[in-house]
Amino acid sequence: MYENETFFNILNRALDKVPTDVDKRQGSIIYDALAPVCAELAQVYIQLDWVLKEGFADTASREYLVKRARERGLTPYPATSSIILAELTGNINLKGGERFNAEDINFFYMGEKEEGYYKLKCEDKGEIGNATYGSLIPIDTIPNLQKATIHTLLTAGQNEEDTEEFRKRYFNSFKNYAFGGNRADYKEKLGSLNEIDNIVNNGGIGGVKIYRTPNGGGTVDIYIQSLGYNKPTDKLIELVQKEIDPQPYKSEGYGIAPIGHFVTIKPVETTYIDIDTVLELKTGFTVDDVKEFINETIGNYLQELRKTWQEEEYLVVRISKIEALILDINGVVDIRETKINNIASNLNLDKNTIPIRRDINAIV
Repeated sequence: MYENETFFNILNRALDKVPTDVDKRQGSIIYDALAPVCAELAQVYIQLDWVLKEGFADTASREYLVKRARERGLTPYPATSSIILAELTGNINLKGGERFNAEDINFFYMGEKEEGYYKLKCEDKGEIGNATYGSLIPIDTIPNLQKATIHTLLTAGQNEEDTEEFRKRYFNSFKNYAFGGNRADYKEKLGSLNEIDNIVNNGGIGGVKIYRTPNGGGTVDIYIQSLGYNKPTDKLIELVQKEIDPQPYKSEGYGIAPIGHFVTIKPVETTYIDIDTVLELKTGFTVDDVKEFINETIGNYLQELRKTWQEEEYLVVRISKIEALILDINGVVDIRETKINNIASNLNLDKNTIPIRRDINAIV
């Protein structure tokens, strides 16, 4: 807006107001008197332009965007730590706090187990801790420990919300009005539950699907994933149900749900994925050389599918995608006869079901 308010433009306007019979050349008394003032005025216009940009959400920097968004009760999502489930074999006795290393990241035992697996929390916050596969090396001495591996990602770590994503969420808040139990209201309130430590420590809430009147007027079914986009634990379902519409006071308005809403929180179901395929490898490569990369690649593909569950009517695990991903692995020349769960076709999942990698049997 003030791009024309440069030092020389301001100075020339000021000199134009000086009588013509006065010496206005550079180095003259009037020139030297006006120049410092005009330089300061140019800086004022620069600051005014900056204030103008910071005053609007579409051009504000992160600091002032956050200030603007607070007027609507919005703040950037903070960074969180991932939680993995680890398979630890051997006659061990862990008390909590024991540390493990996986390449460049460290985890510590939270003192809790889930379905026989040990819950380890990443020491660093953010997506860096979202490990889904690999070995764990104990940092502390653990007597009788025979093997330590990552079983699955329970809660995905999140980086602090990106500025542009936060800006988009701010503008969307004007479009999606959260009101008394509409879809936007339920999604907003469910997302806010991730600010509760007990919910995050039990997996957190990731994807959400909401169904109206599945069992008659006033009933609402809400299916959820964990923050790791996996099946939530029974404990998490219990905690979320208590916050939304607690038993035995369903529909009475003691939770987040409005009076008259009979809300049932349900877990997304899982289908385990077994893959059989025949590979042609480069000379000098064996299946063992590429197996770890195949496991990681397919695990990441299914993870990305799970992330899209809440936007899709149902998920499809595609053979063509699996083969394309494996072909990109160094050492793999060709692939054929790929099957998913012993069937040579794509796997269409039920609408409230997500895929979990299990066995990958690759032969040459």
